[in-house]
Amino acid sequence: MADARLHSFSPSPLDLLEELRWRGMLHDAMPGTADHLAAQQPVSGYIGFDPTGVSLHIGSLATIMLLVHLQRAGHRPVALVGGATGMIGDPSGKSAERNLLDEDTLRRNQEGIKAQLEKFLDFTPGPNAAVVVNNYDWFKNFGFLDFLREVGKHLTVNYMMAKDSVKRRLGSVEAEGEQRADGLSFTEFSYQLLQGYDFLHLFRTLNCTLQMGGSDQWGNITTGTELIRRLGDSDAKAYALTTPLITKADGSKFGKTEGGNVWLDPTMTSPYQFYQFFLNSADADVPRLIRVFTLLSQPEIEALEAEHSQAPHLRILQKAVAKDVTIRVHSEAAYEAALAASQVLFGGGELSSLDEATLLDVFAGVPYIEVSHALLAELSVVALLSEATNGVIFPSRGEARKMMQAGGVSLNRQKVAPEQMALDTPLLLDKYFVAQKGKKNYFLLKLV
Repeated sequence: MADARLHSFSPSPLDLLEELRWRGMLHDAMPGTADHLAAQQPVSGYIGFDPTGVSLHIGSLATIMLLVHLQRAGHRPVALVGGATGMIGDPSGKSAERNLLDEDTLRRNQEGIKAQLEKFLDFTPGPNAAVVVNNYDWFKNFGFLDFLREVGKHLTVNYMMAKDSVKRRLGSVEAEGEQRADGLSFTEFSYQLLQGYDFLHLFRTLNCTLQMGGSDQWGNITTGTELIRRLGDSDAKAYALTTPLITKADGSKFGKTEGGNVWLDPTMTSPYQFYQFFLNSADADVPRLIRVFTLLSQPEIEALEAEHSQAPHLRILQKAVAKDVTIRVHSEAAYEAALAASQVLFGGGELSSLDEATLLDVFAGVPYIEVSHALLAELSVVALLSEATNGVIFPSRGEARKMMQAGGVSLNRQKVAPEQMALDTPLLLDKYFVAQKGKKNYFLLKLV
């Protein structure tokens, strides 16, 4: 069931494009789109999602929000999971052909994606209930010759080659410093025909008259509108709307970390890591992020921005975005746990409250040391923090004693003194110590 807050604000259809515009979510729209949204209620609009992974990521969330706003305006969102097109791979924004996935893998990925979409869209039966479709269902029995006769003959090679996604792959140099593209296979070249037919099929079967997506999808989307114009009746009209790709202020891709994508699946990106990703957003990026990824109103956002500008060090905007998105992607309980975990490094959270996965997340960037469990009974605190940890924490017992005398050493948040011989500090989860040296130097010790 979708979050109840999805329905807390419902602009009229006339306001939908304006809502997207002030949020910075409107890149382009075909002429007549605003009038079409105002004249027909509800309009069925769709976005395609590529099932190359079992989970969507933050980049996908920006386009999910297009469907969310469409539904909040009283229209019907259609989410297309590309079971067929996922077997080929969209060349848009890619410099090389991707590996093709087998049907079983794609089916598993589709189920994971559908479950995630259900967190954002309302599927309760009604005129604007969300719908999930899979284009494999109409392509699996569509023969190659039939496809060429029904679809291929209606678009010229010249038309298809004029698309930016194709031109960039036909031996062009994308940007200074990048390698020359390695061409485009016929498989990928045909992708725009398949996506165009998706739009035609949904137009015929669901009266879907609007396709939305990222700005890199404009060529593929307009291929669909062209097919509908050529193969529909004289009154057939379809429309396109795109949103800007999310990039950071420095132009780099948003949603990437050193470890890769930030996923919506908690087993792939933990709620703590997810929360931290938004919490650590740069001041230059967060005004856009709060508009794209939250459902806060314009007055609410502007009030938060004014408050943030008075005390940027408090990271008011970052905290607002991180809270809102973490709750909607995961849950309020997951947010509370992530918040508690994020406070651990600042002394405000209890180490014992963390489960193992969160403990490892919190201390992912600190030195990790394994210590023999068999030696634990024989070690003093000084020995543990010096030679038993190979000098990583302290190079000698003398250095350890000196800082202990100054009160600068703790194990699992308990201060230790140099005269303390017995190692009686309770373990975390029966196998971990968190050692702290001074205010900012942490070490994670695991007994093995």
